[in-house]
Amino acid sequence: MFLFSAAAFLAECETFEPEIVAAAQAAVEKAENDLDFLRLDGGAFAASPSKSIDYAVMERTEKAAVVPADIGWNDVGSWDSLWEIGEKDSSGNVIQGDAIAIETKNSLISSADGPLVATLGVENLVVVATMDAVLVLPRERSQDVKTVIDRLRSDRRHEPTDHPRVYRPWGFYQTVHDGDRFQVKRITVNAGAALSLQRHHHRAEHWVVVNGVAEVTKDDETLILHENESVYLPPLCIHRLANPGKVPLNLIEVQSGSYLGEDDIERFEDIYERS
Repeated sequence: MFLFSAAAFLAECETFEPEIVAAAQAAVEKAENDLDFLRLDGGAFAASPSKSIDYAVMERTEKAAVVPADIGWNDVGSWDSLWEIGEKDSSGNVIQGDAIAIETKNSLISSADGPLVATLGVENLVVVATMDAVLVLPRERSQDVKTVIDRLRSDRRHEPTDHPRVYRPWGFYQTVHDGDRFQVKRITVNAGAALSLQRHHHRAEHWVVVNGVAEVTKDDETLILHENESVYLPPLCIHRLANPGKVPLNLIEVQSGSYLGEDDIERFEDIYERS
């Protein structure tokens, strides 16, 4: 465990890794307030050299002292450590979510928000299923996950940065299916929240209310939709979705068109002052 004052740590960082300090300062200076979040500038933060605290400071400082202690600490820094602290069944398995382990021993099987996972006749594995990916590796190599991430990035895969559920100031949307010239999403709008007044040049949208109340602006019209009611929004239609109710609004959005990217948004008004 490392113990130091913020001032002492920053001073040592400035001595040994001034580029890291400069990148962090620039990320804070260019940060933007997003409701109750402070969002650091991504470009400035990404420009920082990638070094651990061990290599950057602790192996080089002359101000460190080492004191032995038995504090029972586990920072749960790997899937293996999560298995170590987890509640195990009679075969030594830690099972989370929708999973079945048959003739399986000493494994971590996690599917908290993914599909059903079934294992048969395996030992000492980590199996983690999420909405968009499945990871399988030996428990003793759980520290090597970075190798997978590096490969995904080198292959220009979207999984390291883009996720099925994307949070916004008004709530979140979640991709359910992504097909050829169409896309299906779940949209959840918090009570009293509203999306921007916007239009799309290349896609149409069809909204179906699952539960809650939707206030829909469609060009010069204002519509109130309830459960099982829907509205069609053609390309170039100026529209907005708002939740005037006291509970979250859930709807299914079906997009169709030649281009479905999130950058096909022209905003006219936005209570969150996004461009």
